[in-house]
Amino acid sequence: MTDTEYANDVLVSADWVEEHLDEFESDDPAYRLVEVDVDTEAYEESHAPGAIGFNWESQLQDQTTRDILTKEDFEELLGSHGITEDSTVVLYGDNANWFAAYTYWQFKYYGHGDVRLLDGGREYWIGNDYPTTDEVPEFSAVDYNASGPRESIRAYRDDVENAIDRGLPLVDVRSPEEYSGEILAPPGLQETAQRGGHIPGAENISWAAVTNDDGTFKDFDELQELYADYGIEGDSTTVAYCRIGERSSVAWFALHELLGYEDTVNYDGSWTEWGNLVGAPIEKGEGDD
Repeated sequence: MTDTEYANDVLVSADWVEEHLDEFESDDPAYRLVEVDVDTEAYEESHAPGAIGFNWESQLQDQTTRDILTKEDFEELLGSHGITEDSTVVLYGDNANWFAAYTYWQFKYYGHGDVRLLDGGREYWIGNDYPTTDEVPEFSAVDYNASGPRESIRAYRDDVENAIDRGLPLVDVRSPEEYSGEILAPPGLQETAQRGGHIPGAENISWAAVTNDDGTFKDFDELQELYADYGIEGDSTTVAYCRIGERSSVAWFALHELLGYEDTVNYDGSWTEWGNLVGAPIEKGEGDD
């Protein structure tokens, strides 16, 4: 298998996006480009031409239940921005696609057929001088009809408890300091849990281990070797988690989409849920560097 032959055709290069900018800027819903971040300040300053800006915190989360959008709200959000279930949607964002990967996972949860990530994300696009604009596109509203939900790619508390009982692979993609319980959140971010540590039996495999220095994903062989070193080879259910489910979506994308390990699930409740549960088992200890 060559470097670019991932299990699924779900990554596009910055060059590919640049070549398709006319389609992304068209009112025809066949192609849509979406920038997703935890806020939209950077988007408002500059973004790829034709890119829609989604705020992950306020637009892609249920504001009452701290959950993903309901199917109806998901349909309304996408349809109102000119996206149909048949659109080819390319997602990108900051932090090597943290929130874009989460949004990709949410698209797949609701059965969207053709959704992809821009390899390297916003930093790669900006850092390599691809075209930018501050103009916000307006597209005609359309109907979006979601399928799903596809529960096979999502983990809940019961699934995590089952993974602990059965000794199934758990991948904690947070920093070693978060994994050990030394800190509760990355510096500068909100502490959303009462207790620190990690889920018993979880391996600490950073989300960043799956990407290169420029934010692009490592090739198939490198990803396969990375997880194989921890005994993860796609032959059993693998649960990925972080603090709020966005960094673990990067690992889920690498495992499920790039390596083709179909039985990989994202625990989007992550440490925000687990670290606040009364009586939930927690371990403390050092993670990997």
